[in-house]
Amino acid sequence: MIAIVDGGSTKCDWVILDKFGKIFLKTETIGFNPNIINPEMIVPEIEKNGSLVSIKDSLQKIFFYGSGCGVPENVALVENEFQKIFKTTEITVKEDLTAAAYAAYNGKPAIVCILGTGSNSCYFDGEKIRRELPSLGFLIGDEGSGSAIGKHLLRRFFMKKLPADLHNGFIEKYNLTIEEAIKNMYHNPRANAYLADFNKFVVERKSHPYFQNMVFDEMKNFLDYQVLPYEEAKEAEINFIGSIAFYYEDILRAAAAELNLNVGVIVQKPIESLVDYHKKYILNMD
Repeated sequence: MIAIVDGGSTKCDWVILDKFGKIFLKTETIGFNPNIINPEMIVPEIEKNGSLVSIKDSLQKIFFYGSGCGVPENVALVENEFQKIFKTTEITVKEDLTAAAYAAYNGKPAIVCILGTGSNSCYFDGEKIRRELPSLGFLIGDEGSGSAIGKHLLRRFFMKKLPADLHNGFIEKYNLTIEEAIKNMYHNPRANAYLADFNKFVVERKSHPYFQNMVFDEMKNFLDYQVLPYEEAKEAEINFIGSIAFYYEDILRAAAAELNLNVGVIVQKPIESLVDYHKKYILNMD
């Protein structure tokens, strides 16, 4: 059997294929971004998933695409932890941007962007992935991401910048103190996921003019930092992967139109397209 894993900062989607290329199992674990969590958490978290434990000795290959796996040191950390539980399995670890490029590929070159808990971009011509810019993480980067929008919301709530209806609605939903927020932002190993979780409040009210403007500005910020530096930006199709792109699709397309950019497909969960790409181009199962 073969496992294909799309690993975000918040969670990992696992699909297990049998020898005929049919889906044997779909399951989830938490995200394994080594920049966010202690890699030593990986094995215990996998062991919590009885379905994965039951087939661990039957897996021939694992293709893992994860947030934070864009540098060799982190790739080695994840590979080493996986090998502790999947002892006889061939393990391939690459960054999540590669998974996005594969999942969004429709036969022609494109700029591919991730807009989920974090954000990133690349240019994929069908064979090679080219990155113009580094990923700076949620502290100083991740423009347009769930963590960035969550950060805006918290800042504006505590600094009393939100309109009264949104301010009162936030209090009613969360009853959040500054002490609790600070603790979760500075002493939580998954602080980016904590911040991104506040998007639920924004998405539920995304038609509110205040949030329309706030999210529009952040989408433009992402396009400015992560798309416009590509020389192909004005001509190429720009495809998006991730829940933030999906939930704010109308605002994202409006921001792109203002910059004369051509948005193509927007895929909320790339795992199914990622599996199809592997079956067709890597595993030759189609």
